[in-house]
Amino acid sequence: MIYQVGSAVLKPLTHLIYRPRVTGLANVPRDGGVIIASNHLSFIDSFAIPLVAPRQVSFLAKDDYFTGEGIVGQAKRAFFEGVGAIPVDRESSRAAQESLDVALAALRAGKAFGIYPEGTRSRDGRLYRGRTGVAWLALTAGVPVVPVGLRGTENIQPVGASFPRLAKVSVAFGPPIHPESYTGMPQGRARRELTNDVMDAIATLSGQDRADEYNSPPGAPNAD
Repeated sequence: MIYQVGSAVLKPLTHLIYRPRVTGLANVPRDGGVIIASNHLSFIDSFAIPLVAPRQVSFLAKDDYFTGEGIVGQAKRAFFEGVGAIPVDRESSRAAQESLDVALAALRAGKAFGIYPEGTRSRDGRLYRGRTGVAWLALTAGVPVVPVGLRGTENIQPVGASFPRLAKVSVAFGPPIHPESYTGMPQGRARRELTNDVMDAIATLSGQDRADEYNSPPGAPNAD
């Protein structure tokens, strides 16, 4: 109910202010589990996609956003629930596996789940190598992956900016990539090839230059 109310308010407001260019909506299945796999340019990405998608798309969000007190805390919680975010404890020692478990449960429940195969947002605008969690989810849940190319969201809220700005944004949804094409391969190869195909599709949609390495937060090891 909170999502329906929030969506009814936020979607028309977003379109009125930003007038995003959206293409490929017909590529998003209207029901059943599906992974929405996107490039990642800005904190705002996790709101940009749900606010233009033809169905609810859930991204993970820190559980702190759902537990605040007072007017600000309640407003923040209402906003994140309004865009269909799923709370997760990112400080846990098992955060990565717990995130995959939450995503798998959502997909098996027939939901659309959003993920960034790069793992973290690009700070130089390039598209980095994809991590294979997206393929593991697709193969394990038996659901398609819809690649998404975002353009311009880095200008709405650049790294380090406290408040959003006006900017031209486009969101392109590509044709679904189905896991059945990879099931006859050894598991490791299947995950890598499916992930590579997803990243190739995202690159075509986003127009980004490619980086051969993995993207990691400052100070983190650069490994899959």
